[in-house]
Amino acid sequence: MGSGLGICERFYNEVVRPQVDVPHSAALLGRGSEVLGFDDEMSTDHNCEARALVFVPDGVELRLEVPETFEGRQALVEVHSLRAYFLEHLGFDIDAELAPGDWLTFPESILRQFTAGGVFHDDLGLEAVRDRLAYYPDDVWRYLMITAWWRVHPEMNLVGRAGYVGDELGSALIGARMVEDLMRLCFLIERQYAPYSKWFGTAFGQLSCGPSIGPLCREVLRAESWQEREEALSHAYRAVEELHNRLAITSPVDLDVVRLVDRPFKVVWGDFIGALTADIQDPEVRRLLERWPVGGIEQVRNVLWRVPDRRQLVGLLDSR
Repeated sequence: MGSGLGICERFYNEVVRPQVDVPHSAALLGRGSEVLGFDDEMSTDHNCEARALVFVPDGVELRLEVPETFEGRQALVEVHSLRAYFLEHLGFDIDAELAPGDWLTFPESILRQFTAGGVFHDDLGLEAVRDRLAYYPDDVWRYLMITAWWRVHPEMNLVGRAGYVGDELGSALIGARMVEDLMRLCFLIERQYAPYSKWFGTAFGQLSCGPSIGPLCREVLRAESWQEREEALSHAYRAVEELHNRLAITSPVDLDVVRLVDRPFKVVWGDFIGALTADIQDPEVRRLLERWPVGGIEQVRNVLWRVPDRRQLVGLLDSR
């Protein structure tokens, strides 16, 4: 089966482009496994079109003759202006500056959708918009790594604490949550947006660290006792620490094995928070960090999920 992206590019070049006589841009962006490059035979059972997004200047109307099918797929063309498209789908005005609050309220999986796919033609600056969204600014990136480490650190002793009272199911749930948080740290360290849950593990496997850290994560998930789980988590944690140190954006961070008070639980901890905080310069990011490192406020965003709701999320970050 040909890749969906390849089919869409051929559809644009053979069917759409010959009909467009105005400056324009064209691409495949947004929803769909073919945008992320993860489509397979099963992907063709629904919502799998030969499609192209065509962007024209504001006020320009474009009439196209579109066949019903192309290479066996339903054919679809969407026509937008660049500004209206990103306002509708991301709540982002391409003529405005991006503040830290904007970055922290963009869904990470959606950022991946709009920076993946492919641009087939570009008279209007679509690639420049994508370049602006390509990845978080450095201080926002550091802030998000701080919040990711904060999610890991308080949970480490809880794997043992739950198991100690015989709650192996609860311990396993905590361990699984920590595995996801460590995996998210790997995406951050490699400066890659993480996709949503269906493709999260697939995309993780394509990170340069995926082949080495993936097996360590599976050991945590396979553990049948809290002691095995704690040991496996320690190995995974150390591997992510090595990734951080190889990144060389802070002084090397050493890990200490700490016991919580006199309890029989090992906590592996390095001061990533202090190391990452030291070089943050943006005053708005520092203000957010001083309030509490909450990250991209994912849980609130799950409630306020519509694009227009994003302004309310920005307001939460702006509140003193």
